Amino acid sequence: MRPRRLPRVNLTVPIVRRWLTPGIGLKRWLLVVLVGETLLALAGALLLRQVYRDYDFSGSPGQSLLYVVTLQFLPYWVRGALVGGVGIGLFLYGLWRAVGVLMGPFLTGDQVQPLVEVIYQKRFLSRGPKIVVLGGGTGLSTMLRGLKEHSSNITAVVTVADDGGSSGRLRAELGIPAVGDIRNCIAALADSEPLMTELLQYRFPGEAEASLGGHTIGNLLLAAMNSVQGNDFEEAVRQMNRVLAVRGQVVPATATPVVLNARLQDGTAMSGQSDIAMASKIDRVWLTPDGVPASEDALRAIDEADLIVVGPGSLYTSIIPSVLLPQIADAIRRSPALRVYICNVATQKGETRNYDLVDHVAAIETHIGSGLIDVVLANNRFDARRREGDAAQPVKLRWPPAGPAVGSTDAPVPRLVLDDVVDADNAHHHDPARLAMALMRIYERESYGRRRSRISRTA
Repeated sequence: MRPRRLPRVNLTVPIVRRWLTPGIGLKRWLLVVLVGETLLALAGALLLRQVYRDYDFSGSPGQSLLYVVTLQFLPYWVRGALVGGVGIGLFLYGLWRAVGVLMGPFLTGDQVQPLVEVIYQKRFLSRGPKIVVLGGGTGLSTMLRGLKEHSSNITAVVTVADDGGSSGRLRAELGIPAVGDIRNCIAALADSEPLMTELLQYRFPGEAEASLGGHTIGNLLLAAMNSVQGNDFEEAVRQMNRVLAVRGQVVPATATPVVLNARLQDGTAMSGQSDIAMASKIDRVWLTPDGVPASEDALRAIDEADLIVVGPGSLYTSIIPSVLLPQIADAIRRSPALRVYICNVATQKGETRNYDLVDHVAAIETHIGSGLIDVVLANNRFDARRREGDAAQPVKLRWPPAGPAVGSTDAPVPRLVLDDVVDADNAHHHDPARLAMALMRIYERESYGRRRSRISRTA
């Protein structure tokens, strides 16, 4: 049996159609109710039929009233249509009001989403595939906005090597891992995303040296939650997921503050994510201190995943740092899940200047070895709008690699899938909905054998 195909999700569909969406679990019980109502109606019809046959109400004045009430002056088919129409109307109206009365205590007066959307998210999306995404920065949060409409079983494993801006200041002052990318992902996965994003991303005005100047609400909330949880950073992020009603979960790659280091091709050594992001011709990056443990939540999610996604995001400062921890790399390599790398749609000033598709994949394999990626998803639309004078260019589709995979002479070359996944109004970013749909198509097409392997392994 092939895996269950996920229907395309459109959150603007009429409410009646949403109630009838497969997976909500309503239609089966409506059918039971309708069968019961039909049997009751049939019993009433048999009773009325017997009354009609045995009594004539067309005589006395009192009987004339019954003659009118029982509609004996109309043909049988007209009586049936009229009574049936009234019955259907009363049934639907009563059902609607009954659901409203039952669910009223659970909905606040300012409920943002219709009740059917809440049920849809809890019932259908909870049956979606278990997806683990690794990375950081804008690319990861963009993808999460699209994926959360297909599954609520999402785990975002976020790098914590950022050392700039508000995250860098909190890290220096409080000794906590970087929280900026975690904040962005929590905002992207929140149910009330537009309002929650506006709140979490609000940045206090003023100079960076001021007590609150330059800090965002989300970063301060995460720092406060860390203190409330006794400086247990993993637990602090877990509680933020619950408090902000995140659809899925966001977890740090590690709860230990780490520093990103780099060596350029000319031998120059650099330290700090914000400086490395502006560098070019990067040869290798690594994290210090060595041997920091990976997040237990991240390892558990990878072990249970149906689909593992690496990227999109800044190659050397977001994507590679998220998989540099040996425990995470080993967990991905052992996983029977389908593993997809999403290449950026455009090069990045500094770290990936003039990089093509092969260069992106080769950089990952240089750091963590071959055999970690099954499918590479890349954009094949190049007419998206670009800012005038922008130095970034669309990533060229040079494929396959000219030589064997790094570290192996027999490792299979990842399969290349091309799709239109770019934001038509911004050539630097993916379109969340298109990217999510492309991923779901890949998952449906290529994951069946792996899912069967997982079932046999756990049986």
